[in-house]
Amino acid sequence: MNIHEYQAKALLRSFGMPVPDGRVATSAEDAASAARELAAPLTVVKAQIHAGGRGAGHFAGAADDRGGVRLARSAEEAGAAAHAMLEHTLVTKQTGPQGRIVRKVYIESGCDIARELYLSLLVDRANGRIAVVASSEGGMEIEDVAAAHPERILKASIDPALGLCDYQSRDLAVKLGLKGRSIRAFQKVVRAAYDAFCGLDAAIVEINPLIVTGSGDLLALDAKMSFDDSALYRHPHLAELRDEDEEDPREREAARHGLAYVGLDGSIGCMVNGAGLAMATMDIIKMEGESPANFLDVGGGATTERVAAAFRILMSDPKVRGILVNIFGGIMRCDVIAEAIIAASRDTGLNVPLVVRLAGTNVERGRALLAESGLTIIPADDLGDAARKIVAAVRTAGAA
Repeated sequence: MNIHEYQAKALLRSFGMPVPDGRVATSAEDAASAARELAAPLTVVKAQIHAGGRGAGHFAGAADDRGGVRLARSAEEAGAAAHAMLEHTLVTKQTGPQGRIVRKVYIESGCDIARELYLSLLVDRANGRIAVVASSEGGMEIEDVAAAHPERILKASIDPALGLCDYQSRDLAVKLGLKGRSIRAFQKVVRAAYDAFCGLDAAIVEINPLIVTGSGDLLALDAKMSFDDSALYRHPHLAELRDEDEEDPREREAARHGLAYVGLDGSIGCMVNGAGLAMATMDIIKMEGESPANFLDVGGGATTERVAAAFRILMSDPKVRGILVNIFGGIMRCDVIAEAIIAASRDTGLNVPLVVRLAGTNVERGRALLAESGLTIIPADDLGDAARKIVAAVRTAGAA
């Protein structure tokens, strides 16, 4: 689960993270009022969407190319900036061309910026530990920094038995070129980020940029947090921060039915049981020259209702020009899955090619049910056969 910048800053502040003073607003009037309350000579108006690169983005249909982060030197300017953002579509590198509608803005006091650093905490899957990642190249896309200057990416791996040690954050601070009070301030920032990461079951805490002020203090100028969905039951107050307007409606619907779904940009919808089999299915579609429209794992114990929901989600994607069902019946039975596919095909008015590969328990009965259904369902013997058939069917339908 992702949250907005203003929400992340509020959470981090509760763990001792230094952040600039700010207010959230949903209208131009609220934004102007917030700027007056802050009473700062310079305020920053930031669009609140679940995507990075807001400042470098642009608003669809706008006469200028100003992005989603703007400076204001008066309450009136803050209100005007908010008016230009709210209910408009912001397009960034991370949103894709469709962009995201801005429904909230964050008004924040301006800061005296001497340096910009990068700091994040995440789980390093290679060694099963939390990693602290820091860089002197703050305010930039960290992926670009890693590609162009990998030596500028610093890491510290945290032993789960010992936790974060002071020497680790102090060592990072020295390597970043910090001195005096800035070293102590950096240690405080890393400690706050680590405590928040562990205490809230976070998947990532990212501060970019982490600024050093002219006086040597540190402030989290931007903040991103995401959380492990499987741990949200332990943090009901975090679940309340979910903004469904920022989520793919297909992914929301999938979650309601216990389906693991991620929308992609291809043309072939995939419905598979098992994450590994789903990944293999996506890979072989790519090998055949087409792209998957989604990752969709219906799970090992899929019911008729769950399969029907999966079909509805696949059919709701206008990019889908064909569907590949790849089911291995272990816990579930192939005849039950076949019945669910037939019912879902009829209910959704399926109008794209459908290739079904079944294997496992009661597979012969399942295949017979599909053959007797009267529907145009293309059977496949194995995964390679299924991929070739759906790609051919999609291309034939496109040519027609």
